[in-house]
Amino acid sequence: MTVKKDFKRLVRARMLKTGEAYTTARSRILAKKTQPVAVDYARLAGFSDATITLRTGCTWKRWVGALDYVGADKWEHSKIATYVHEKFKIDGWWAQNVTVGYERIKGFRAIGQRRDGSYETSKTKVFPVSLARLYRAWSDARARTGWLPDDFRVTTANRNKTIRIRWPDGSNVAVYFYRKGAGKAQVNVQHTKLDRAGQVKMKEFWSEKLETLGKVLE
Repeated sequence: MTVKKDFKRLVRARMLKTGEAYTTARSRILAKKTQPVAVDYARLAGFSDATITLRTGCTWKRWVGALDYVGADKWEHSKIATYVHEKFKIDGWWAQNVTVGYERIKGFRAIGQRRDGSYETSKTKVFPVSLARLYRAWSDARARTGWLPDDFRVTTANRNKTIRIRWPDGSNVAVYFYRKGAGKAQVNVQHTKLDRAGQVKMKEFWSEKLETLGKVLE
């Protein structure tokens, strides 16, 4: 009864304001309630439409439509990323970004959060050095001296491509290396299995360490 009384008050208030008949005022209020709300896909995804279109050729609306069409909202993260990479020929890094953005839009994770509820942070930086030299700065224990504490364990390494690390607190770090033209290389650090406080801490940590690495490589 309370809900009905509140609704009638809204109708009567509109009647007084607009001079409309009860039936007209009621229908106008109901129409406003049922009007669909535009979804800001870019805000939810954490990447602008301009960026995702430039890198993949599609807006977020098109990506959501394409992935919803095949039922990707029921898939695991890795299956979505593989599908985007293989079906649409999207580079692995941007296939991951499409997947993460899609999962954020669908409400499976917040920005910086994984689907299992844990958090992650990432940092990307381009250095004016060869791919081999950048990789060696990470893979060689002596080369890491002076810029990165060596109290972690490297679990796997794929020369000039990837290094996977187990951090002392049990979290995981994946480091990806890319050639970016003559005399340039890029590193992308993804630190996962963090709690919310750890995410904030490691975001600042990796930002500082990559700045220090840049000075070392100079």
